[in-house]
Amino acid sequence: MKRPMLIAYDISDAKRLYRALKILKRWRLDGQKSVHECLLTQKEAIQLKQQLTAILHSHEDKLLMVWLDGRRPIQVRGTGKGLGIFKKIFYIK
Repeated sequence: MKRPMLIAYDISDAKRLYRALKILKRWRLDGQKSVHECLLTQKEAIQLKQQLTAILHSHEDKLLMVWLDGRRPIQVRGTGKGLGIFKKIFYIK
């Protein structure tokens, strides 16, 4: 079963940043700068994590992968526009 996941990163090197973005573009539904939303199975999440950690430096870069719970209410500040298939998830202008 596929579930929504939020992925964020802070990568210090431009080459590694480009490589991470290239990997994520194959998996993501939508994203802005260094935050991306994906719809993944548990197995796909593990594969994506392996692909990203293979290019990241553990002392310089940060990676956050969080499963989103669709049962929880979404809290938003400001005005937003629905993204991707997650009409309850908004980006803030």
